[in-house]
Amino acid sequence: MSFVGLAVAATIALSGCSGAGDGSGGGDLKYEDSPLSAFTSALWGEMDQAKYDEQQVEVEKLVAACMKDEGFEYTPNTQNGSVVTMGSSDMEERETEEWVASNGYGMVQTQEEMEAQQEQAPEYVDPNQDYLSTLSESEVSAFYETLHGPGPSEEEMAAMEAGESYEYNWETGGCYGAAQHSTQDQGMEAYSDPKYQGLFEKMGAIYTTMQEDPKIKELERSWASCMADAGYSDFTMKQDAFTLISEAQNAIYETMEYDQETGEPLGDNTEALADLKQQEIDVALADFRCSEKLNYMQETLKAQFALETRFVEDNKAELDALLADYATKK
Repeated sequence: MSFVGLAVAATIALSGCSGAGDGSGGGDLKYEDSPLSAFTSALWGEMDQAKYDEQQVEVEKLVAACMKDEGFEYTPNTQNGSVVTMGSSDMEERETEEWVASNGYGMVQTQEEMEAQQEQAPEYVDPNQDYLSTLSESEVSAFYETLHGPGPSEEEMAAMEAGESYEYNWETGGCYGAAQHSTQDQGMEAYSDPKYQGLFEKMGAIYTTMQEDPKIKELERSWASCMADAGYSDFTMKQDAFTLISEAQNAIYETMEYDQETGEPLGDNTEALADLKQQEIDVALADFRCSEKLNYMQETLKAQFALETRFVEDNKAELDALLADYATKK
């Protein structure tokens, strides 16, 4: 995970996820005011849908050339991969009580919502299917191994099943691995540079340190007290509300069976999902109202930005060197 990913993940954990219950309280601070944003934006830039689509087109061209060199035909797959981006107007809508009252955290989908989504989704057609149908079984296996690499070994799979981490290596990722590596931005190269590993580790530590900030601890206690008054006495920190719904949703999905050919769920989970959706809305609404009352987001951003400011001041020389090595290569 890149530093951006670490920062986003940590911020989501502290703010309660997906905008619902952020409790901006009309404050002036925004995420883009982050003292570290000047450095991160110079390295990673803004990845919107248009930029992502453009990058995917380039990846597919490189994949096709690579597969041809390996003796296979390959038609660039313009349907391959997608990214859902959320604009500022979408975020603003999610930060309203009206939206939360209808969607909760925007996480749980009822059976009806999933079916409607499947009906609206365009049918996926693999542009390489006709070519693959002309190959033998062993040739198809060779095609996919060339395309994506051999995948994790049995030992690595066993380690993952045991809960151990698996580090992806683009050099063993086939034509896709090579194509994605060659088109990735300089920020990802910077993150893998041993020269700056210590710097990135200290960046990530900002957000774990933040959870120990006395002001954040007091804010969490106030939030938990407010939620207890609303009937939710088991929460100790804001993230607990989201985690409750997330774990309940995972429990439902783990018991579901799916059609091996279509991937569609088998059986009727309508009632369980509908009940969980209502629970999500009830919890998210209480979360939203408590966060608004406490001005939770503004207080969180104040603490975060204070730590980031101190980090920039303490590591300015190394941050400048990082930009000199990578930002100018864009």
